Amino acid sequence: MWRSRLGCLPEAHAQRLDLAAKLHVTGGPLRNSDFDLASILTIGSGAGNDIVLEDPAVSARHCSVARSAGQVFLTDLDSRSGTFVNGIPVKQRELRSGDEIAMGASIFRFDENDRQPAPSARRVEISEGEASTVRALASDSEQLPALTPQSLASLPRSARLARNFNALLQLCRGVSCLRDAESLPWQLLSMTFDMIPADRGAIVLVEEDSREVQTQVAWDRSSGPDQPVHVSRTIMHRVLEGGASLLDDSTAATTYSGVTFLCVPLHSANKPIGLIYLESSTAATALTEDDLRLLTAIASLGSVAIENARQFERLGSENQRLRAEVSLTHDMVGRSSRMRDVYSFIERVAPTDSTVLIYGESGTGKELVANAIHNNSPRKNRPFVALNCAALTETLLESELFGHEKGAFTSAVSQKKGFLEVAEGGTLFLDEIGELSLILQAKLLRVLQEREFVRVGGTRPIKINVRFLAATNKDLQKCVREEKFRADLFHRLNVISIALPSLRERPEDIPVLAEHFALRHAKNCNRSLAGISADAMAYLRQYDWPGNVRELENALERAVVIGSSDKILAEDLPETVLESAKSPGSASAGYHDAIRNLKKQMILSALEQAGGNITEAAKTLGVHANYLHRLMRNLELRPTLKRHAGE
Repeated sequence: MWRSRLGCLPEAHAQRLDLAAKLHVTGGPLRNSDFDLASILTIGSGAGNDIVLEDPAVSARHCSVARSAGQVFLTDLDSRSGTFVNGIPVKQRELRSGDEIAMGASIFRFDENDRQPAPSARRVEISEGEASTVRALASDSEQLPALTPQSLASLPRSARLARNFNALLQLCRGVSCLRDAESLPWQLLSMTFDMIPADRGAIVLVEEDSREVQTQVAWDRSSGPDQPVHVSRTIMHRVLEGGASLLDDSTAATTYSGVTFLCVPLHSANKPIGLIYLESSTAATALTEDDLRLLTAIASLGSVAIENARQFERLGSENQRLRAEVSLTHDMVGRSSRMRDVYSFIERVAPTDSTVLIYGESGTGKELVANAIHNNSPRKNRPFVALNCAALTETLLESELFGHEKGAFTSAVSQKKGFLEVAEGGTLFLDEIGELSLILQAKLLRVLQEREFVRVGGTRPIKINVRFLAATNKDLQKCVREEKFRADLFHRLNVISIALPSLRERPEDIPVLAEHFALRHAKNCNRSLAGISADAMAYLRQYDWPGNVRELENALERAVVIGSSDKILAEDLPETVLESAKSPGSASAGYHDAIRNLKKQMILSALEQAGGNITEAAKTLGVHANYLHRLMRNLELRPTLKRHAGE
């Protein structure tokens, strides 16, 4: 006989004060939205509702939430898939602060007076104990009732089995509509409570490799959100590692005093991704092997739904990324995850007028990012003006930035507009902003604050409409601490910031960048080029590229100019690349190793003759001392020299 303990939790009937109330969406398409509750709110998929949920699992008029005499009631409006409060299907229910309402893929939290729910809500506590009477039941599909017409025909026509299979069909229809991976475990637990009369339960999802807990949802029917659900760590380990479903037989147990529990694994591609845990405290509703088989079927359906939801979110994220890359206008090259993050950042900040500070080592493409932000902004048809703050003296930089009036200084024979005026309506990019003098920093700060400036030698303020982008390879926060950069200017510039990755942080982009630069410069030189040889590419991959993308481009331009083959060969690359990189182990590596060893021997011999004096050794070799220092560093000779000196 079907056992049901699915009645509502005890309700407080005392009149409550007319507190401010709201519904906060914690899961689903309207996640993080808030809806104030004045008198009545209707929820459904129809356009006439106060809260519209575009979800096939939600009925046109699904439910309503209404206030009456200081109390708040939720009423299910005969919805197809049901309305759940704290995991329990309800027709009408008085709401308390902290209650969770679930329908379709959406979850709402009812809050009164802006109070937050108890922090232990839906919390799982992992304990170290284990019932001695736990029995493992094989989760082989042959021992479970298969959902096929043949198996259905052979089963006894009992009300319990009919109820179970009807419930499984409802579950299958319900989870097939869910696409939110975050809210799905909670919905699955709610549906499980509707089929198995457990007192408390939990769903725990783990990382496939580390088995670290990734997601946990839990509910105790009798105690509500204040009471955590305890799950034995040993039980979790046995279920996740062994893949078996566990049943605690309380009839033989004394330590658990009539408590029975079920624990079954969730699988994806034959790998455990989590578990479902149910527990009952009374003998009248003790969980049985029939419940275990039903829960195993629920877990099978739930595993598919969870994996589908995760895949749906992954595809959605990938689709959004690809759309962004297609619609984004830029001259950057790279497909690594770090560069995808840069593209995503540009897509988000370009439509705004916010000031952006771009960090990055020299040669990482800071100006390309600034160009991309401008070209994807509403200002794209207006000027983009770039000014290198490190390339000019303080006096000349001020004149270039602000412009000057005729006669402002000796050579000012006519009025000149500065970069601020030239960029009117567009974007001004200040490269190497960390090189500005403190005096110019103060003047730039005023421009950022007031959006006006005065030409050198002028008296009339000029209003501007310019977006500011800035870049630096310095740690500006450190410069602020050292009083080399104004703190107030830093905060004005650092509204939004991004740190560009160095080339060594995205080595997977080296081949595509190298091919791009090789073809570009081959076209400029009218040279036919079939590509880059495997040996040369191996050296390019192994080099550290301290000059980043700019150094890589220079290396490829040199290789295109001096090369004579239809491909770029290893010997076409700069010596620094060949000297610093380890041998790629190819057939031609012996030649380069021999050259490398010969250089080492010549340097060691010169140092020995000079008594260890690098300057004298450089004269002997006919090179500059600085070059010899760099060559020794590239050849990793310093450790060798120490051993040589000690012999």
